[in-house]
Amino acid sequence: MKRRMAIAVAFVVVLGAGLQWHPASHAQTATTSPQKPANAARFEFEGNAAELPAKFVGNLIFVPAHVNRSQPSLFVLDTTAPISSIDPKRAAELGIASTQAAVLNLSGVNILLSSFAQMPGNNFGARVGWGYEGTIGNDVFSSAVMELDYGRQSVRMYDPAAYQYSGAAKGLPLTFHDGMPLLRAKFSAGGKSSGEALFILNTTLDASLIVSDKFAQAHHLLRSHLKTIPVAPGELGIGGNAVIARLEDIQIGPYKLPGPLAAFAQGPLPGDDNPQIAGEIGVGIFRRFTVIFDYVRQTVILDPNGEFRSEDREDMSGISLAASGSNWKTFEVTQVRPGTPGSDAGVQKGDVIAAVDEDAAADLSLDIVRKLFRQVGHKYKLLIERNGKTLTLIVEMRRLL
Repeated sequence: MKRRMAIAVAFVVVLGAGLQWHPASHAQTATTSPQKPANAARFEFEGNAAELPAKFVGNLIFVPAHVNRSQPSLFVLDTTAPISSIDPKRAAELGIASTQAAVLNLSGVNILLSSFAQMPGNNFGARVGWGYEGTIGNDVFSSAVMELDYGRQSVRMYDPAAYQYSGAAKGLPLTFHDGMPLLRAKFSAGGKSSGEALFILNTTLDASLIVSDKFAQAHHLLRSHLKTIPVAPGELGIGGNAVIARLEDIQIGPYKLPGPLAAFAQGPLPGDDNPQIAGEIGVGIFRRFTVIFDYVRQTVILDPNGEFRSEDREDMSGISLAASGSNWKTFEVTQVRPGTPGSDAGVQKGDVIAAVDEDAAADLSLDIVRKLFRQVGHKYKLLIERNGKTLTLIVEMRRLL
């Protein structure tokens, strides 16, 4: 129980109350006023900044939003979505008709969206362990400066005309492809450098990095004797089949991070039509920073936090899981990789994990179980439900990469 509680603390919801917080030094009057975006955010109470009551599920970020004065829904922040959208079932619950335009209110910030779609989040709950209600896309990111503080687990929005960063980090130039933000980076694997390339910034990709198959083959990266392990579709926010490998390092601007995990996709990725795009950078990297997206100035700022030098850990069980049931508390095994601790312990596809040590599934979450399975050397007693029977299996984690 102590272990579960300690991990759960890391996912406490950070609540903000309008502007009743002490603004960071980042929100100062700009020396020059940038061009106002077409769908500019309007801050209530004549303010120019707001802190949103964000919920972090793992490293994915959810914020409450009202659509046309409806009851609030939790929307995931997604920098790969061109426009914001709501789940059709959630829209029906709220009585929201299919409209061409909508007013989105995020805790005192109003944004008029010329296009607001209804789109389902297919398999979102199963892979994340949290229900899907909607997406905040780049139409919102382009309306204000967005500050994602992964260390404090908070989100702030600023009026671009009143914003000027005053910290020690330097802004890195953004470019865009199909509305998605791109940043230059390079990495080393097997003693070979990838060379600098463009990567899409993806706030819903749980992995640190995903490299396209086209880029990997062009640079002979998988021929560099990299040790890899497969991941199932949906794991780490990756849509198709992929393998995971540990890189020597990745460099983004002035920051060099040693030993990041990278997924090598075995299918198409967004941006494959652009030969300069190598893949995507995800929240496995972002969690080490306060990330400030300033689309108006076409800049992203990466300000290191206390996790900057933390280790990037892979799953050490070999067990792939999906969530279902009431409150997403049923954890079903979807795959067990051969030669891994899960396989050695006798875990099978279709098993349901009813408890880990003394913690029942009802007291856990999919993200917490996955975090437990990344703790090298830890030995867990799994209570397994299989074909109407209950089994107890002991699984000892070990490094697979």
